[in-house]
Amino acid sequence: MAESVTSPSAASAAARGGFLAAIFLMATSAIGPGFITQTATFTAKLGAAFAFAILASIVIDFVVQLNIWRITALTRRNASDTANAAIPGAGYLLAVLVLVGGLAFNIGNIAGAGLGLNAMFGLEPKIGGALSAALAIGIFLSRRAGLLLDRSLIGLGLLMIAMTVIVALVSNPPVGDAMRQMVLPEIVDFATITTIVGGTVGGYITYSGAHRLLDKGLVGEQNLAAVTRASLTGIAVTGVMRFILFLAILGVVASGVTLDLSGQAANPAAQAFAVVLGEWGMRIFGLIFWAAAITSVIGAAYTSVSFLVAFRTMGDRDRNIATVIFIAISLAVYLSLGTAPAAILVFVGGFNGLILPIGLTIFTYVGFARADLMGGHVYNRPLLIASAVVCALTWYMGFKSIGPIFAFLGA
Repeated sequence: MAESVTSPSAASAAARGGFLAAIFLMATSAIGPGFITQTATFTAKLGAAFAFAILASIVIDFVVQLNIWRITALTRRNASDTANAAIPGAGYLLAVLVLVGGLAFNIGNIAGAGLGLNAMFGLEPKIGGALSAALAIGIFLSRRAGLLLDRSLIGLGLLMIAMTVIVALVSNPPVGDAMRQMVLPEIVDFATITTIVGGTVGGYITYSGAHRLLDKGLVGEQNLAAVTRASLTGIAVTGVMRFILFLAILGVVASGVTLDLSGQAANPAAQAFAVVLGEWGMRIFGLIFWAAAITSVIGAAYTSVSFLVAFRTMGDRDRNIATVIFIAISLAVYLSLGTAPAAILVFVGGFNGLILPIGLTIFTYVGFARADLMGGHVYNRPLLIASAVVCALTWYMGFKSIGPIFAFLGA
């Protein structure tokens, strides 16, 4: 009954809120501890040449997210159902890969939470990770606490952006050199590009935003233009944030400071902030890093577990139990690893970058050959061609990068 008396303006406002929710979910999933640590690590290693990798990754991210969100809106199905309808059994494969990739992400998120508490209080990262995982389980089981945390994240996210801009201005990065190497790089590293693409649109991240639109009912050809804008906005936000963070850390590195990239307590991004803002700057950064990590633990677990519906119907109680178990398994794996947390955060982006071309291949096939799954819609051919090119490129980069990416686990 309520729907029948909803005014057009109220419906429009609800739709805008739904699109903003999808953008926010995708962006906050991407801009997490892995995103920050990957950017700091590769800036320290590649210097200004990392600008090319950022530009290449943004172009790839635009094509990937644009096509997956649009095709999901047209099929009106979640990713695993679309894949199964297109190629019998493919949805089960995609679900398994996303679950494995989500587990890898969550291990990294718990590692990030440990690094955040280490930056704030000097707490040993594994102890901090264990405490954070326990808190995440408690927050997940309390809906009111989860709502409070979501609202807090907005404020902390804005503070993170403001701090990053301040550091970028104060650190005085060599902007001219960065602009030049954005198009004429001295180094081209496929493992780096694969890793940061995986950390932005790999694994569960792109699907989380697309599935949020499904949950809000913002699907179908009538919403296609808005879906397009939302997908591009989400990538634009993450791209701008990565470039600002890159400039902030590049200024520190270019000044002659050497960031520690090894050791159990290594946190290169925190070190860069400390150089510019002092000890208190590092502690504030640690708080924001921890907040991003703890919310990512919950988001990654929730979204990854949503793919279990490919195998069986699950009620809310079953999903709650599965999500708690998922977080507990992530913690157990993290505690058993001898790898430094910063290395884990870099590895998980690369691992999900290796998974990415499989899902993109399925969606590109749907766009080309399965108009019946999209309500008879003839999909935009230039976008499909771009998707096919990026698909081939991600397969090639994955092949070239698999060794270097797994080498991060030995760091």
